[in-house]
Amino acid sequence: MDTASPKRRVFRRAESARVLGAACPEIWVPRVDDGYIGGSVLNRFLVHPQADSFHFTVLVRDPKKAEYFRDLGMTAVVGSHSDAPLVEKLASEVDVVIATANCDDFGAANATLRGLKKKYETSGVAPIFINTNGLGVIAEYSKGMYASTVVYDDSDAVQIESLPPTARHRNVDLAITAADAEGYIKSYIILPSTIYGLATGRLVDAGIQNRHSMQIPYLISASLDRGQGGMAGEGKNIWGSVEIHELADLYVVLYDAIISKPSVGHGREGYYFGESGEHSLYDIGKAIGEALVALGRGDSAQPTTFSQAEVDKYFKGYVYLGSNARCRATRSRSIGWKPVKTTSDMLASIRPEMEAVIQKKAAAVS
Repeated sequence: MDTASPKRRVFRRAESARVLGAACPEIWVPRVDDGYIGGSVLNRFLVHPQADSFHFTVLVRDPKKAEYFRDLGMTAVVGSHSDAPLVEKLASEVDVVIATANCDDFGAANATLRGLKKKYETSGVAPIFINTNGLGVIAEYSKGMYASTVVYDDSDAVQIESLPPTARHRNVDLAITAADAEGYIKSYIILPSTIYGLATGRLVDAGIQNRHSMQIPYLISASLDRGQGGMAGEGKNIWGSVEIHELADLYVVLYDAIISKPSVGHGREGYYFGESGEHSLYDIGKAIGEALVALGRGDSAQPTTFSQAEVDKYFKGYVYLGSNARCRATRSRSIGWKPVKTTSDMLASIRPEMEAVIQKKAAAVS
């Protein structure tokens, strides 16, 4: 990277929350305007000790929201990550990409890689690509009937390489790590577990960023409709969890480690789990049930099994949360990430999340 450059140029695709950056970089983050992770990551970078040296460029879908980012001193481009030529062009102009958008968007990932390869060919320096995956890549579907004994560790490259190429999200991972092996990028893949908590920060306050995660709010919405907490099978399956702001910290810690220690693990050694505890689906179902009773929306705190009709109604026929996805963030912690939130914090977050969901639904119909 060009350490003589006075500014780190950042291209941020606010539309899908993807960030690009380097050691005096241009940084790109897509879908920040509705991105739960991307907006939270950007908020962390905006208060980075060296934030004044970053130049952010954002790609947004809404021209009005683009003006907000321009007011913050960023360059805002109105467009979409589905525009492959545009994505390729913007990636070719940056030093670091931090991608937090759809981890199954193979087309956007490939367009980004093509652009970063052009960057490498013109600069001679491999740009940084921090991509976001999901624990679906290690998920073992148990229909909620048992807890798996298999626990993945991000420091075990051999274990991760044993994942089949047909695993969920895996095709994108393999394309990115293959590019690292070719030498034209340095790749780092962050894999968050169940993300919880209401996002806060200036983008939320401005009405730009989505406050809600997906997994727990989906369960809350379904449970509000049925008047009782729900689960797949007996809810015995186990997932890891991580609080949204602590997850955002991981991106900054990783970025700082990359810049200060060029030897930090990348490629096959570059997987970083976001995990600070684990829970069963039953635990979440019960916490939802308790919140329903406390808010006068249910009569029993005991969760019950979703019927097939409910699975079809709420989850399009497939209760993905009935799977196991257990992990340990050994490598993430080794670079200085220090999450302090626990499973108890995750369960305690469910009632305020439910209150926010109820408020959002009421506002939508008023």
